[in-house]
Amino acid sequence: MGATGSKLEKALGDQFPEGERYFGLENFGNTCYCNSVLQALYFCVPFREQLLEYYANNKGPPEAEENLLTCLAELFSQISSQRKKTGVIAPRRFVQRVRKQNELFRGYMHQDAHEFLNFLLNELVDILEKESQGAKSSAATSPEKVSNGTCNGHANDVKEEPLVTWVHKNFQGILTNETRCLRCETVTARDETFFDLSLDIEQNSSITSCLKNFSSTETLNAEDKFFCDKCCSLQEAQKRMKIKKPPHILVIHLKRFKYMEQLGRYKKLSYRVVFPLELKLSNTTENTDSEYSLFAVVVHVGSGPNHGHYVSLVKSHNHWLFFDDENAEIIDESAVQTFFGSAQEYSSNTDHGYILFYESLAASKS
Repeated sequence: MGATGSKLEKALGDQFPEGERYFGLENFGNTCYCNSVLQALYFCVPFREQLLEYYANNKGPPEAEENLLTCLAELFSQISSQRKKTGVIAPRRFVQRVRKQNELFRGYMHQDAHEFLNFLLNELVDILEKESQGAKSSAATSPEKVSNGTCNGHANDVKEEPLVTWVHKNFQGILTNETRCLRCETVTARDETFFDLSLDIEQNSSITSCLKNFSSTETLNAEDKFFCDKCCSLQEAQKRMKIKKPPHILVIHLKRFKYMEQLGRYKKLSYRVVFPLELKLSNTTENTDSEYSLFAVVVHVGSGPNHGHYVSLVKSHNHWLFFDDENAEIIDESAVQTFFGSAQEYSSNTDHGYILFYESLAASKS
């Protein structure tokens, strides 16, 4: 334990970032899916800062009821306040809470890191929304009392906007689904929010080409015709998905696990998909490029979907680090490209980028 920590400290030497902490996370029986996502979220600095701020403002008494948000905030606070710069922490309470909350993660089976990330972010939002509603109802009964300065008085007949939490502010983007009737040319647009983009992948492709495919135009005809309200009938139409509002933190999930009809099971696609360190998002409705910088990658190691291992790569203060449960080490930036995937189907390299985390350069400057 100490050896790994001191090795990392030696490697960074005088360049060890002031106030930063690099801690491996103990594995509690196949919890690498959880550890790899936690490392990516810890090094998502805006998210970490807001979570620690929440923890500072909401420290309840020891007997206060814990939930996933308080357990995560406590874990991040524990890491950031360590006296040592490196080492290992056991996220026991957090893992216990995850298992208590969701039976999917209760056993010791191999779990999916993307499913876990989705579950975690949605659970945090639910907790923050309930807390906000609780604060509003207590403020309504005692007008003098305002919780954390976040409570706004609303007249009973005013329709409230949905709450935008700090989780939304970091991760939420908006997609718009545009359908154009080929008879009357009317465009119907429907917006939907997202916390991550799940992209279909192809062999020897790139994130840019996967995003282009995601936003490509699809023709709806034959049995898939579109009901046009203006024509009042089923018509041929063209449909496409565009990004209306890019998020501050863009999470891209590469669909590496595909159900194969002929096999009757899922197969891992080891395809080589190049993900750049700097990404220009061009498939937005505004037709302006949004620029992003890669800061974390959750990597799936293994040849199949039901077994294997997860590790993570994170960028912190211009250094790249590799986290594998308890172990943390510094790696060269050029090593990131070894996780793009395999150009041949059968390859000894089974370490493939699975979830990518990008931060908006505009957001990080502001």
